[in-house]
Amino acid sequence: MQSESPKQTMIVAACLCLVCSVLVSTAAVVLRPAQQIQKTLDIQRNILKVSGRYDESRSIASQFKRIEPVLIELAGKRPRISNPSEEGIDLNTYDPRKAAKKTYDSVAVNPPGGLPQISRREIYTIAYEIRKDDGNLDQVILPIYGKGLWSTLYGFIAVDADGQTIRGVTFYEHGETPGLGGEVDNVAWKALWPGKSAFTAADIEAASLYHLPAPTIQVAKGHVTPETAQAEHKVDGLSGATITSNGVTALVKYWLGPDGFGSYLHQLRSERAATTPTSSAAEGETNG
Repeated sequence: MQSESPKQTMIVAACLCLVCSVLVSTAAVVLRPAQQIQKTLDIQRNILKVSGRYDESRSIASQFKRIEPVLIELAGKRPRISNPSEEGIDLNTYDPRKAAKKTYDSVAVNPPGGLPQISRREIYTIAYEIRKDDGNLDQVILPIYGKGLWSTLYGFIAVDADGQTIRGVTFYEHGETPGLGGEVDNVAWKALWPGKSAFTAADIEAASLYHLPAPTIQVAKGHVTPETAQAEHKVDGLSGATITSNGVTALVKYWLGPDGFGSYLHQLRSERAATTPTSSAAEGETNG
């Protein structure tokens, strides 16, 4: 039997490559909508988890109806954008992560080094407001990201309606070392965050739209006890993962600070103060 010539072998190989590439490309196109749906559901699941409202027995879509996405201009003097369409943004399709990679949809990180190893961030992002049954704001969920040791960590931080008390933290995507930096996924470590204060009382008292406070929250080195100085602003460090711990501190400080959501949090505090009766007024109502 005559053996195949090199030319025939090349033709067969080329045909196989062509067929395989067509199949892979077709599968990618066909599966993309389903993958996008699953990605969206995963994001929504993490938002529900960090808010403390996730119920495995109910559909994510039904639970998410109580959560309102809002467009935020980072570091903006009027951060909450009431009409996103005026900015040419559709909340249903806008992707802040993609915007951060486009020069015309992003700005340089300021101050330089404020978000280590990341040079640009998006101009607009999406926060999620959760309200109580009476319509008053309960908490907000803010997207956060920054560099760890090996990867960019993407997550959410939940902040109380008071604009300073942390309700929870979660990271849904990262490539940190399992058992070390990867402990940012550890339920026990994430349970240390609720109740911590992002700012000192003095900084909040002196804050204004033109003088926003710098966050004091940090991932400390070692174990934090009630006797630790400023324990209300500190969370236990990740054992054996100093760089990841420092990265988490840096990203949380940045996103809650003046160049991130600082003006939005100040807006929340101002709105809360405007709708909360003063102690003297409350006493007058009681006496009356």
